[in-house]
Amino acid sequence: MEFDVVTLSRLQFALTALYHFLFVPLTLGLSLLLAIMESVYVMTGRTVWRDAVKFWGTLFGINFVMGVATGVTMEFQFGTNWAYYAHYVGDIFGAPLAIEGLMAFFMEGTFVGLFFFGWKRLTKVQHLVVTWLVAIGTNFSALWILIANAWMSNPVGAVFNPQTMRMELSSFRDVVFNPVAQSKFVHTVSAGYVTGAMFVLAISAYYVLRGRHLEIARRSLTVAASFGLASALSVVVLGDESGYTAGENQKMKIAAIESMWETEPPPASFTIVGLPDIESETTRYAIEIPWLLGLIATRSLDTPVEGIKDLVAQAEKRIRNGMDGYLWLAKEGGREHVALPDALQSSMRDVGYTLLLKSIRQDVENASAEEIHAAALKTIPNVPVLFWSFRIMVGLGFYFIALFGASFIFSCKRRHGPLWFMKLTMWSLPLPWIAAELGWIVAEYGRQPWIIDGIMPTFMGVSSVPASDVAASLAAFVLFYSSLAAVDLALIVKYVRLGPHAKTHEPTSSGPLPVPQPTYDAPR
Repeated sequence: MEFDVVTLSRLQFALTALYHFLFVPLTLGLSLLLAIMESVYVMTGRTVWRDAVKFWGTLFGINFVMGVATGVTMEFQFGTNWAYYAHYVGDIFGAPLAIEGLMAFFMEGTFVGLFFFGWKRLTKVQHLVVTWLVAIGTNFSALWILIANAWMSNPVGAVFNPQTMRMELSSFRDVVFNPVAQSKFVHTVSAGYVTGAMFVLAISAYYVLRGRHLEIARRSLTVAASFGLASALSVVVLGDESGYTAGENQKMKIAAIESMWETEPPPASFTIVGLPDIESETTRYAIEIPWLLGLIATRSLDTPVEGIKDLVAQAEKRIRNGMDGYLWLAKEGGREHVALPDALQSSMRDVGYTLLLKSIRQDVENASAEEIHAAALKTIPNVPVLFWSFRIMVGLGFYFIALFGASFIFSCKRRHGPLWFMKLTMWSLPLPWIAAELGWIVAEYGRQPWIIDGIMPTFMGVSSVPASDVAASLAAFVLFYSSLAAVDLALIVKYVRLGPHAKTHEPTSSGPLPVPQPTYDAPR
């Protein structure tokens, strides 16, 4: 790998995004769980639920602060590392980012403060409203950043202006209701709910194993199991919708995820597992489910899912087709009152593909057939990375359904579950983060080589800065973010070990749930 300014800028943004995404899913999930638990407290008046909200709220606060600290620098990178991208699409991309900032730092931040400092100053109902507004603000904050992100994969509601040589907003409504944004939002927040539920479930299992804080642990187990089961099922269903939108707008990404080099007769089969072989352009030892990929990607039985080779051939045609538009822009673009000739409308739609040649030679009009083919091959993302990231993510998703389902059944029977199940639950704590990070890799790595799909190659969006400067800031970010992650983990471990400060022993209306004997002792 050549560590030039493009690679270093991509690596820096990827690392900061992955660090930030350690905190986002838990914030999404815990905020809604807090609102649910406090609703039960207001309806029942039992202080054990208030104590549970305060305890889980403390852990939510730690995570929220870290999420804000790691998220701010990501937005600044659009100006520092991706200046040309920011200039080119600032009219479109800036609007949802600005709204996201308002949601996160004003609405969400304000109500988080009221949540922590309003227990003695607000009535129970007023504080409950505040808690729900925290959850709503958290989710709306995620909505706007995902709208901005989805636009990069499906750039709707915008037109290219040859006079300014920039993309300009034509329909804010189309940007907001981008089908990719809607499917991405519901899938991402559902994954966050799974993370929050697993966090509560695993720590509650730890308390059960240690025989501590059982009143809160039992109730938290019940809420987390039911909420987690619903969320895990939603992730699978909404992930199917994401697959359909990708099948419409990112055909190469779907083909790479499947390691599907040849177009299969419809309906295409889905590969459960196999070994992608890039050299032979096949998938060895593939185990397939007939029809499934066709149903997911096309919602039909007679529409083919195109393979990598056919998509590369299409990319070659688009590179050639965009050449006339590129040459016209090189000569006439940027002039006042210039108008695009009607004959070039089709060519202009493919100029982004022609720009792929810029990574091979600057005088793209003199590109040879071999160079055009090499540029078309660049539209293939890293097949093994996408293939395995997707399958591990999906496998974990079905594991979560099984785990939450079993926990829900035990809760319905007013039991904790056997010792081995409690230990399995506790040690499952990091798995939702692994699934979330893999999902982010599939979404972002699968869009390559585009920073704006079909319009701007990633290498064209970087700032004109020395690679050494980016390397220095990358090292600083890794050090700083690693320190924040260590602090976050240390604080959460500290407060988990301390547990809820208030001890509640009030019985339930149907009597206390049985305490397991002997008390399980979790590994330290």
